[in-house]
Amino acid sequence: MQSPREVVLAWIAAFNRCDAVAAAALYHDDAVNVQIADGEPTVGRQAMQDGFSYFFRAFPDNFTRPVNLFEDGDWAILEWEGGATWQGEFAGHSPNGRSFQIQGCGFFHVVGGRIKFQRGYWDKVSWFRQLGIPAE
Repeated sequence: MQSPREVVLAWIAAFNRCDAVAAAALYHDDAVNVQIADGEPTVGRQAMQDGFSYFFRAFPDNFTRPVNLFEDGDWAILEWEGGATWQGEFAGHSPNGRSFQIQGCGFFHVVGGRIKFQRGYWDKVSWFRQLGIPAE
């Protein structure tokens, strides 16, 4: 069974490959992902996969680089930096080819080698400003 650190490293690799199926496979069927800037949590593996697919269509050249990765018991804490170029429909807007770079932090509760709960913090206003769309 993979450690929380190994699961998060696999998550980063899947995310950087734009592999929604592989990324979603790292979650429990009933996992919860709360991205504070988004508001409503994503619940369930299929919803995770759908969300990843949507993001990867909009930002197919996305990248996430770990800045720090800590493990404490069943938890992994990831400080990251990332970015991409806007190439597909996103947030109700057509792409304009703009790029963004942001930083953030994520907390992953890993139970039995899969993510049970995730919470992420990043700045939606900075992200959307770089893309040239209003942050709602």
